[in-house]
Amino acid sequence: MVRVLSAVLLAGTALAGTAGAARAAADPAAPEPYRPAAGAKAVTGAGTTADAPALATGTTYEDTAAPGERYYRVVLDARSSVYVSAVVRPPAGARVGYSDGVDVTLMTNAGKACPGNPGRASFGYDPVPLAAVGARLSAEDADCQEAGVYFVKLNRTAAKDADRAPWPVELQVMREPALGSGGSPTVAPSAWPSAPPAAPGTEPVPRAGGTGFNDARALGAGVWRDDLRPGQTRWYRVPLDWGQQLAVGAELAGARMTKEYGTAYAGLAVSLYSPYRALVGAKDTPYDGKQAATGLGLTPPVAYENRLSDDRWVRPVRVAGWYYVAVTMAGKVGEFTEDATPVPLTLRLSVQGRVAAAPPYAEDPAKGGFGVGADDRTAVREGLTAPEAVAAAGTRSAMRAVAAVGFGAGALLLGVLGGWMLLARRGRPSRTA
Repeated sequence: MVRVLSAVLLAGTALAGTAGAARAAADPAAPEPYRPAAGAKAVTGAGTTADAPALATGTTYEDTAAPGERYYRVVLDARSSVYVSAVVRPPAGARVGYSDGVDVTLMTNAGKACPGNPGRASFGYDPVPLAAVGARLSAEDADCQEAGVYFVKLNRTAAKDADRAPWPVELQVMREPALGSGGSPTVAPSAWPSAPPAAPGTEPVPRAGGTGFNDARALGAGVWRDDLRPGQTRWYRVPLDWGQQLAVGAELAGARMTKEYGTAYAGLAVSLYSPYRALVGAKDTPYDGKQAATGLGLTPPVAYENRLSDDRWVRPVRVAGWYYVAVTMAGKVGEFTEDATPVPLTLRLSVQGRVAAAPPYAEDPAKGGFGVGADDRTAVREGLTAPEAVAAAGTRSAMRAVAAVGFGAGALLLGVLGGWMLLARRGRPSRTA
């Protein structure tokens, strides 16, 4: 009993700690850096494939990468789809440009890139976290379909005058199981509902965004309120099940001006990432310290066959799970506004479409981090980040254990008391008239 109560207290302390971290993240006076994944393993990429360290599926790794190529090794089966993502995180104030970025290539041990590789991501003018993905897709008679050793090439590109110091990079390997006996689709969807939905007009609910993929705040359909400072990116996550679509709108209110005029041409930017961290789409708009708005229109319905499409807006929306929204205010805005003063941010999210049946996977995709489950819906209702959701689940589990122990102890006590009463009755002398 004491051990169970201790577990409850520890879980409650962890939840309080994550809530405190969320409050700290909401304090615009001290923006937090990107939060790495809990339990991420350290790894050092090699200069050649001969010395490439192994990466395991379902695992997240931490490395650093200077401009140039680094290699890693993975062992794949013959049927599943595998996604290797790299999130490069330049430090605040780092100098970047449109020619700077990262490529991720998944290739055979003979050096042949798998179809659709490399995955490429490029910076704008702000040193924000940047994600690129290399992939091996499950398909009959496709290249890269044999089981065995494959290599991952990470190539960080940089202009001559760009920052050439090593930057932290987060590597993640996700495995999507192959389909079962139902077979794989061979045709991409040709049409889907794309009419923009009316933006929600309800009162905004406060929700502080996270620092990256690992602590993004869970949101559902509705209107949400946060704050942004120049050079800051807030991260959110939205669960999309099979058949569902998402539209994102972002608005910046007016800032406190320090100059009469000023403009940042990509002052407000919105990016949407898939569950395996591939960019779905991005859009930006100028910001001059006054009201500005931008957003992403309705995504296609989440469908397995989207991976067969040639449309860059359709192809990444191929799996159910958490989709990530990143909202950035350009650092240049600080040149004509009070950068220590937060600017109100409003997010308007629309989720539509009836949940469809999942594809006939041969295994449970949830084991690989895909799909939408009951815990995900709970996280949305409570507005939790992933660490907070884990802590809350631990608290609920411990409380159930306490309840079970308490019930068992109560039943035992009642049994003992009943036994005593029965013995007392049997031992009592009988009375005669």
